[in-house]
Amino acid sequence: MAHIRSHNIEDDERKRDERYTLMTQAPVKKLVLKMSGPTIVSMLVTSLYNIIDAAFVGHISTEAAAAVGVSFAYMTFINAFGFFFGHGSGNFISQALGAKNYSDAEKMAATGFLSPFILGAITGILGLIFITPLSKAIGATPDILSLSNEYLFFILIGTPFMMSALALNSQLRLQGNANYAMIGIISGAVLNIILDSIFILDMGMGVKGASLATFISQITSWLILLTGTFRSGNVHIRLKNFSPNFAHYKKILDGGLPSLCRQALACVATICLNHSAAIYALDGNEASTIAAFSIVSRCMMFAFSIVLGIGQGFQPICGFNYGAKLYGRVRESYTFTMSIMTLFLLISGTLGYIFAPHIISFFRSEDPELIAIGSRVLRWQCIAFPLIGVSTSTNMLLQTIRKTLPATILSMCRQGIFFLPILYIAPLFLGLKGVEMTQAIADVMTFLLAIPIAIGVYRKLKIES
Repeated sequence: MAHIRSHNIEDDERKRDERYTLMTQAPVKKLVLKMSGPTIVSMLVTSLYNIIDAAFVGHISTEAAAAVGVSFAYMTFINAFGFFFGHGSGNFISQALGAKNYSDAEKMAATGFLSPFILGAITGILGLIFITPLSKAIGATPDILSLSNEYLFFILIGTPFMMSALALNSQLRLQGNANYAMIGIISGAVLNIILDSIFILDMGMGVKGASLATFISQITSWLILLTGTFRSGNVHIRLKNFSPNFAHYKKILDGGLPSLCRQALACVATICLNHSAAIYALDGNEASTIAAFSIVSRCMMFAFSIVLGIGQGFQPICGFNYGAKLYGRVRESYTFTMSIMTLFLLISGTLGYIFAPHIISFFRSEDPELIAIGSRVLRWQCIAFPLIGVSTSTNMLLQTIRKTLPATILSMCRQGIFFLPILYIAPLFLGLKGVEMTQAIADVMTFLLAIPIAIGVYRKLKIES
């Protein structure tokens, strides 16, 4: 027995050393592309599930599409804390592995996994008790309230699994095992698409079927990701390493605060957008207007998933090399990541602008008002889309090297510091058009702020190297 355990420890150490060598010595550009591949696939498949899920629901009715769109605000809340614990613990794990501090990495992995599970369980129970007030708070109007409650039901039950699965995915990815993280995410997404077809089309369960499909698929992803932590070479999750103390939460806060602020503000922004869409809807078409904004959000998320995949491939490289004090490699990977992000965004933004009506009609061709509003919103966002690469890559760099304050400020701009005031002011003068162009204006302003921050951090890395 002792011989087997010794062999397993030696195998873990060997694989960790191999991963360290890969991260700190392989050509940077090829390494970014290699690490980005699995994360891009993961993000694309997840976004594709969101697209197909929206299409299934959209063809039930405009009210169903609006109800799921409103409920997306709660999903954003789950993402906020899942990414907070995942990025906070994962960034620490990445740098600890770069410095070869394996014991600290294991304690952080357990704390970063179990904490969101406990928080998710408490949140889900409270949500089930107060489900109708929750639906109203996130923007459900009277005509879609019952459908919103139906969709939220299974999502609330699955909250602890969804929240901790996001944390597990980030931990696996940031320690350099993007392939297994990809398997966990893709398995759940593919299962969700299959179950959507069965529950919605074959069994006629409607919105409740979409919710149940998401619940089952998220638990499946959770199980696969948890199993992956016990594979050789990965940081293992052990209950005995759970250390819910101030020091560990301080480290999670340092690495995860930008993600928490970004996602929490995205949740607030989604709720405010739902309410604004209902207030400024033309001729009382609240459901069509809310559904249009929701569909555009999913479309932009699909394109943005590739950008996030590139950035998530960059982050473990950044973390390992920053922990190993190889600042020249950090700088090279950062500039290359920013360049390919911007190129992709330019191409996708152009295509999205040209084919906007066709894209929106894919989800709900039966509603001309929805198509008209959605096309205008999509085109506004596509105009500013190429600018997001600079702010996204810079934010990911700052977060990974634990520059918490500037990373947090920059992460709060796109859907918070700039977005919320514009969402309030622009419609006062422009009505619904002001709501439609809010995100584009916020993206331009975030870009202008990101430029001097990017120049400053680049110069500092150059001096340190």
